[in-house]
Amino acid sequence: MGDCLPLPRLAAGLLERALATSPVVVVMGARQTGKTTLVQMDPFGEGRLYLTLDDPAVQERARLAADELVRSAPRVTLDEVQRAPDLLLAVKRAVDRDRPRRPGRFVLTGSANLLLMQRVSESLAGRATYVQLWPLTRRERLGLAHAGIWSDLLSTPSPDWFDLVASRDASPADWRREVRVGGYPTPAVELADQDARALWFDGYVQTYLERDLRSLAAIDNLIDFRRVMRAACLKCGQLVNQTEISRDTQVPRATVQRYLQLLERSYQFVPLPAYSVNRTRRLIKTSKAYWSDPALGRWLGGEPQATGADFENLVLSDLLAWSDAQTPRPEVLYWRTAGGVEVDFVIETGERLLAIEAKTTTNPGHRDTRGLRLFRDEYGERCAGGILLHAGDDTQWMADGVLAAPWWRVM
Repeated sequence: MGDCLPLPRLAAGLLERALATSPVVVVMGARQTGKTTLVQMDPFGEGRLYLTLDDPAVQERARLAADELVRSAPRVTLDEVQRAPDLLLAVKRAVDRDRPRRPGRFVLTGSANLLLMQRVSESLAGRATYVQLWPLTRRERLGLAHAGIWSDLLSTPSPDWFDLVASRDASPADWRREVRVGGYPTPAVELADQDARALWFDGYVQTYLERDLRSLAAIDNLIDFRRVMRAACLKCGQLVNQTEISRDTQVPRATVQRYLQLLERSYQFVPLPAYSVNRTRRLIKTSKAYWSDPALGRWLGGEPQATGADFENLVLSDLLAWSDAQTPRPEVLYWRTAGGVEVDFVIETGERLLAIEAKTTTNPGHRDTRGLRLFRDEYGERCAGGILLHAGDDTQWMADGVLAAPWWRVM
């Protein structure tokens, strides 16, 4: 499985800013999202020694002579550092000896969320800036270092949204194809055949189970782990219910919880938090289940047909890539009342809220905007507006401050 083509990445801007200010920059994301390619691209890899912990010889040096390893060059990139978390102590010592601290001295990459690994986060506290690399957005696959126009929607008064969306130079696209292709660079860009993608996903999961997962935790029963992983995929877009997953898989609830945490730590499972600021209604606060890449999630779930939940997952993937490239980082959440009225996604940035609904219909109706209208009423001026993403071709107002737009014009 090769690394990705050198496509421009949305996260490159944040990486450039981080290297100019922080002594340690950590690039995190799932395996095969393109971390190695990004950190070796000019100008990030220029004049920098590259060492990977996938190399047994480098692992041995990290174990036996960590301080000497981090002093191998004035500027060093250490790839896949989750394989040797104690190496971070040597990085910490090297940074603390620097007076003044040199920005951009260390670039670290990890196929695990190092912020969720206590020893690592404590070692790097106050010394590191974190850059998260998600699977390719649709616009990144087209050669553009962009995600959706979420920033523009937040900064533009809602009465001007129609012109903002309608004036975009965008070509129609089929969301079903997009969720089959996904955002991992190799299957999304290099493989044109769905059978070839299925083989790639099979190899990816085997590598994940046999290498990445075992570097994070001891898993006694990989069959049970795969059952939980598949069950989580089948719950895409639903509330996370560990008791229900335990019942469906016959895996103890405590083990289900541990497995879901490992899936989250390794950038596979995405529990989407609830927006729970309560004004006049009781709100659901349980997270919703999604997958970091819709195509891998569909493959793991084994569902033959793409569903509305897959479409939601596609939108969320774009939102996460956009959000993690912003400074400060906006929150991506969902909203649901105890009565079952829901908004698929809520962006919260400062005092502004943007409500987003994703529907696979090609002809949206008034009922499709119920959650958006209720959210607007509930949060008043804080809400910049609501946008309904649909699979049709027309952009039209559905209610005051609620615009229906083709998803491909926004993303």
